[in-house]
Amino acid sequence: MTKQWKFYEENNEKIETIASKFNISKLVAGIIANRNIGNDEDIRVFLNPTRYDFHNPFLFNDMEKAVNRIISAIQNKENVAIYGDYDVDGITSTTVLKKFLKQRGLDTKTYIPNRLDEGYGLNRDAIDEIYKEGCTLIITVDCGISGIEEIDYANSLGIQTIVTDHHETGDSLPNAIAIIDAKKKDNTYPFRGLAGVGVVFKLIQAISIKLNLEEKEYLQYLDLVCIGTISDIVPLVNENRVIAKLGLKLLNQTKNIGLRELINSIGFKEINSTAVSFGIAPRINACGRMGHQQEALDLFLTDNIRQAVEITTKLNMYNKIRQEKERAIFEEAISMIEKDEKAKNTLVLAAKNWHHGVIGIVSSKITDMYFKPSILICLEGENGKGSGRSIPGFDLHNALTKCKSSLEKFGGHEMAVGLTVKKDKFEEFKKEFEKIAIEENVSQIVPIINVDGVINLKDMNKQIAQELKLLEPFGDSNKTPLFVYKNLKIDSIRALTEGKHLKLTLKDASYTINAIGFNLGHFANEYRIGDKVDLVGTIEVNVFNGYENLQINIKDMMRSL
Repeated sequence: MTKQWKFYEENNEKIETIASKFNISKLVAGIIANRNIGNDEDIRVFLNPTRYDFHNPFLFNDMEKAVNRIISAIQNKENVAIYGDYDVDGITSTTVLKKFLKQRGLDTKTYIPNRLDEGYGLNRDAIDEIYKEGCTLIITVDCGISGIEEIDYANSLGIQTIVTDHHETGDSLPNAIAIIDAKKKDNTYPFRGLAGVGVVFKLIQAISIKLNLEEKEYLQYLDLVCIGTISDIVPLVNENRVIAKLGLKLLNQTKNIGLRELINSIGFKEINSTAVSFGIAPRINACGRMGHQQEALDLFLTDNIRQAVEITTKLNMYNKIRQEKERAIFEEAISMIEKDEKAKNTLVLAAKNWHHGVIGIVSSKITDMYFKPSILICLEGENGKGSGRSIPGFDLHNALTKCKSSLEKFGGHEMAVGLTVKKDKFEEFKKEFEKIAIEENVSQIVPIINVDGVINLKDMNKQIAQELKLLEPFGDSNKTPLFVYKNLKIDSIRALTEGKHLKLTLKDASYTINAIGFNLGHFANEYRIGDKVDLVGTIEVNVFNGYENLQINIKDMMRSL
């Protein structure tokens, strides 16, 4: 697949100014310039955020109403339920709010819906359970903004609702006593990008201010807020940057017994955004995907080390089961794609016995592999539940809107969707979806790799790798910097893991470096020792047998001109 390497436009004057003002290297200053972070104060916050850089939580519409109602519930010792979600954002949101309110003397109930049986968001059966518990108030976290009918039903039972959410709002809003969501059309909060747990953090910050509590009463939860924020792939800029940067510091010395045990089990040498994304998050998400969402919540709530060890063992087991199911579905899906010889703009696949808690991950991998929008559907009786992922430039949610006549229901956003389709409507939907992709020229969309600059091997050293850490944590809107390395001679080349990955040794004059290319094993058949190549990739420090060496993590490769 041909990829376009796109270089940022260099502004040497701007780079010099940033480097001088903030006493950083031109390399780091150039990346900050590329990110278009903003004015000097924005750059200062990006590089060195402090606890004073959080926005005023009362800039949220309805924050005053929500805080007053919760304080009233605390004072009257009401029965209150926190209604969350089964993913990392929802689990951390529920944990933070429950722990904070318990310290204020209010021991809340919690409800996390089962992904496999109930799906996302509020539902009537859950509200009935909450009603039987005698609850007079529901606080939603990471959900609720679309629960119009469900909140009306709660109102009819005499239960009030406070919605805290971060998802896009529809034309109508639920009839809750307070709605805290920066994506409301009348929003006055200065940052729209918070995760659900970020909104909860603002809520407990506001309650703390109202009750004249010390800052530590809400800042102590930044380790969990950081995990939910990074895991939910929200843009790591503005207030999310403050949360993530400060939260990672706290995460490395967390006092949460369950979280500490989970960290000890993942085997990462450094607890950074990579460890969160690839070590912590998959294990928490595996609980929800496999229908064991309560275990993830219990892990973060427990004060018992024995229970923490037991639950952590289960989380690691669920994650292994998830990986096995994911691998089996992926292999079956690839086989189906390869047997279909027709050239297509989209990949829409369906099969029985696919686990619908896992198919979204597989869809994401297939889209990455083929650079095509993909939808995987698990057929169960007469219905099919599906998940889809898209490529930049093709609005998946908009495409489903155009073929909604063949669907039972759907939801999501531009890059990811969930849907339900009748089995006898599957082929109709598949053809309609493909037709929309053709009309929107999906085949003409070329994957773009944004390059931060060109580096010579002689200039690469551990100091550069250390300087780049100033830009961490990396994530959405702050990607790991990518550099081009030109005219390197292949000194050794081989495929790893049954041809899946690529391992190289590269030379430039007297300088040598190792390189790894994940999912790029096919290049081993296209290049030979002695070939001259240009690479684009990231700089990494590889630790092996106690030794640290720089290596390039390759994202693409081409022959030198």
